Formats: sequence, structure tokens, C-alpha cells
Amino acid sequence: MLSIRRTEIVKSSIKKGKRRMILCIAGIALVLIAIFLLIQYIQCSIEVKKANIRLETYGAHTIKLNYGDMTYVDKGTGEEVILVAHGISGGYDQGFETVKDKVDQYRIIAPSRFGYLDSASPQDPSPKAQASAYIELLDQLGIDKVFILGTSAGGTIAIRFALDYPERTRGLILYSSAAPFLEKPESYSEYSGPPSFMCNDFPMWLLRPLFKPLMGMEQDTIYSMLPVSRRHDGMVMDASITNPDMARNFDQYPIEDLKVPSLILQSKDDALASYEQISKSLSRFPNSTFISFEDGGHLMVGHEREVAEAFDEFIRNSKE
Repeated sequence: MLSIRRTEIVKSSIKKGKRRMILCIAGIALVLIAIFLLIQYIQCSIEVKKANIRLETYGAHTIKLNYGDMTYVDKGTGEEVILVAHGISGGYDQGFETVKDKVDQYRIIAPSRFGYLDSASPQDPSPKAQASAYIELLDQLGIDKVFILGTSAGGTIAIRFALDYPERTRGLILYSSAAPFLEKPESYSEYSGPPSFMCNDFPMWLLRPLFKPLMGMEQDTIYSMLPVSRRHDGMVMDASITNPDMARNFDQYPIEDLKVPSLILQSKDDALASYEQISKSLSRFPNSTFISFEDGGHLMVGHEREVAEAFDEFIRNSKE
């Protein structure tokens, strides 16, 4: 009997020891996680401050439109004007960076779309309303016609602009752009983009190691996205309204009726804008030039020269 009790005591001690060890390991793990998150938060805060300072170097303007304020960059003095509709997580900075090397040739107008970088969020944030706001901006700037360039989610806005205002459009340029459907889809995603809680600085900062497998982009892309918090409203509106619009309102996008020439550039390995979808819908564009790349991803990395030459040739041919 005494032997049995001793055995039970030993087993109980071992169990308590294991329990203490597990609690100790869990405690150490929690402390390490807390330290990691604290370090990441400090790094993120530092980079956000740098990003806000960087934004000041663009010399952005703010103009009052009927829907509210719109911020934009206006650089270059060329005869031809390129109006840029940036993608999700963008703003006037992203829009301008897309064509900054063309500032000596063309006038670049790069607005922040609804909800991005100090541009107001209207009650109606539809692509149609966004295109209308662009027209009001051009009117106030005294600009008659533009080449409308749409990147990523901004492609929907660019297509909407070209359809609604052909008399103000010299040409449509789609760069790694959202694409129309060949036929009306039977189903579609009502929300296409990062969830609202992710559209903030720290969550997106923590997500950056997954940029490559999820989006095909290097993790240092985060530096051009910061401050994400100042782009939050625009990102959510894009995910819920802009991105699903060509599927949700398929009949309102009669691509076949486009009255202006189109230049479409796309990488086959783009993880964000479907190459398959744009290639299938090409037949809907009445006067288009399609240029594809085997690689380069969503940002067409490594094809900057070819893209620049395609822009120049398209604009030159559109003038003839």
C-alpha cells in the first residue's frame, strides 16, 4: 500500500512538473511574441512617419469639387495630358510614380481617388461618380482632353471615364488593370480586396512577408503603401464597390461601344489582375493594342523600357 502511495505521489509530482514547464514555456513564448510585436510596432511607426514626410515632397494640391476635396499632383508642361487613375492602396503618389519618367514629355495629372490620401469620401463612391469628379477637376484646371491611364483597380474608373466622356478622352491605357468580363458572370465576389481591419498601418506591416506568395510582389512594396491608414476608406470602397462593379453592372459597361483607341499592357504572371480575363475580353475592345509580358508581375518589373516605349508610340499614333 505504501509503495502504491509513493508511486502516486511521484506521478503527481511529474504531472505538476510538466504543467509548470508547459506554463513556463507558454509564458516565455508570450513574452517573446509581445517583444516581437513591440519591435514591429516601433519599426512600423518609424516608417509611417517617413512615409508622411515623403508624401510632402510631391507638392500635392487640394481642390474643392462638388463632392468634396480632391488632392492631386500636377506636373509637367507637355501638350498631351495623362490623367492617372491609381490602383487599390494608392493615392496621388502611386499614380504619379507610375509615369514619373514621362514628366518631361507630358503633363501628368495624378489625383487621389475617393477616400485616398486626403481626398473626400462621397455618399456615392461609384466609378461613374469618380469619372464625373475627374471631369470637374479637368474643367477647373482648364484641360480639354486627356489620355486616361488606369492601373489595377483604377482600370474600372478609366474604362468608365472613356465610356462616359469619349469627347474628353484621347485614348485609354490599361496597365495591369482590372478587366471587363467577356460575358455576364453568373456569380461574383461582393467584396474583392483586403478586409477593413487589414487596411491599416500595423496589420499590413505584419502581413508584408506574405506579399510575395499572396500578391506576387516583394515585401518592400509596403513602403509605397504607407501610410495605409490614410488610404483606408478608399481601399474599402474599392473592395466593396469599384472592384465588383464591372461584374455587378455588366450591362453598363458596353466595351464594344468605346469610341477611343486602347492600349492594354499585362504580365502573364500577374497575381492580382487576371491575365486570362483580360485576354478573353480583348475581342470586346474595338480599337486596341495588346502588349503582354511573360513575367514582371503586377508591377511589370523589368519591363519599364518596353512600357515607356509603348506609351510613347500609342500617344504618338493617337495624335495622327
